[in-house]
Amino acid sequence: MTQPLFRDDAYCRSTTGTVTSLTEEGGIVLDATIFYPTAGGQPGDSGQLTWDGGQMKIATTIKGEGDDIVLVPAEPAPLPPVGTVVTQEIQWDRRYRLMRVHTALHLLSVVIPLPVTGGSIGVDKGRLDFDMPEAPSDKEALEAALNDLIAGDHRVTDEYITDAELDANPELVKTMSVQPPRGSGRIRLVRIGEGEQTVDLQPCGGTNVAWTSEIGAVRIGKIEKKGAQNRRVSIHIE
Repeated sequence: MTQPLFRDDAYCRSTTGTVTSLTEEGGIVLDATIFYPTAGGQPGDSGQLTWDGGQMKIATTIKGEGDDIVLVPAEPAPLPPVGTVVTQEIQWDRRYRLMRVHTALHLLSVVIPLPVTGGSIGVDKGRLDFDMPEAPSDKEALEAALNDLIAGDHRVTDEYITDAELDANPELVKTMSVQPPRGSGRIRLVRIGEGEQTVDLQPCGGTNVAWTSEIGAVRIGKIEKKGAQNRRVSIHIE
């Protein structure tokens, strides 16, 4: 089991960890990591590992067996043996842009309050697919509303509820195709805003910025038809 340090502190760029296992494919599993694994439309982190006598570039990060998180080397090279203490550093500029896009997509689901059928997060842009038979009539108004929410500088925090509490509040789940993972006894929610000023609250396992103002100005790009009931809305950050 890998402790997901990114969940408690998305801004941690470097820390140590101990190698607990190596996969048959040449991946590295640590006891705790700041590297986010590919999930929920968000790409896995890249970066590097260093240890006494060695170093290695990490190309991406994926989920392994059970609760393991696997760091995938950029190229074949000698791996740090099990028990080795390594220093792990994420490629921060890339991660931070992914965080900005991720939180912006949360807000996009607020200005377009329709069920979400899919999504993807990139370093320059992201998109959500909506159960939306007709395209929005005023894209400029949507863009203005989205940027108003961003400029409101709402705080972004997380909290946890039980499976039963989620079942009692099904409206928290906006995604139609992907359900929050269950079985651990608690489900993580990300809240944008506070108290009566809450803008959004939904299950989320990814990394987000701490304040919406960090996102910066956002431009709404193409709105594409993806089937009879679906529209894909793309956003771009600077």
